[in-house]
Amino acid sequence: MTVRTGVRVGVDVGSVRVGVATCDPAGLVATPVETLRRGRGDLDALAGLVAERAAVEVLVGLPTSLSGRPGPAAEAAEAYAGELADRLAVPVRLVDERFSTVSAQRGLQASGVDTRKGRSVIDQAAAVIILQGALDAERASGVAPGRLVEPGTRGAGPVDPKGVGAPERGAQDDVRGEK
Repeated sequence: MTVRTGVRVGVDVGSVRVGVATCDPAGLVATPVETLRRGRGDLDALAGLVAERAAVEVLVGLPTSLSGRPGPAAEAAEAYAGELADRLAVPVRLVDERFSTVSAQRGLQASGVDTRKGRSVIDQAAAVIILQGALDAERASGVAPGRLVEPGTRGAGPVDPKGVGAPERGAQDDVRGEK
């Protein structure tokens, strides 16, 4: 299978920081970009990064519980994705991000990085894991990952716990152009 072409931006939304990653135009490799401080101006700064990189899509991590049920962190990520979708002319999608921060922290620790001092690095690494997982899922399935966030909806609605495919999707979501 193939992945749609174009730069994408991956986002790990936290209560204090927002990790940002991007990928190459072929959608092969995700790389860290920066960590934004959550609060006044972070959505505008993120919108600026999306425009600067001429991204075709933004993938926001949706932290769900092991049971697949959303909790307060998931609700906050959905609201953030909705606010971001209102600011952008490109699609915003919510994708499952279970264990992205834990995986990022463990990977950095294994590399010798002091994660107590490198919280912003963890957030960027989590964004890389979210984006790379979405790219890999699309490559394996031929379907755009997660669920599209409609502007004005603040991200409300169910997400496929596997992060692959939305409950309702149009031909634009299928990499092959099929319904």
